[in-house]
Amino acid sequence: MIRKTSAEDASELMWFKSSYSDTSNPNDCVEIATTPSTIYVRDSKHTVGPSLKLTREAWASFVPYASES
Repeated sequence: MIRKTSAEDASELMWFKSSYSDTSNPNDCVEIATTPSTIYVRDSKHTVGPSLKLTREAWASFVPYASES
């Protein structure tokens, strides 16, 4: 996992919310953007703030863990 340090890098990404987002509270969600080699994750309430930059392998390992909650 690599912490993204520059907001400029993510400015051209296409961000989207999960279809599993809680519709009763639309601000309680993360947003995801993908590139061929990287998954970016950010807080939907603070889109200009920091985001995470993960390899596809790290993301694939994280998703099953997160879905258990």
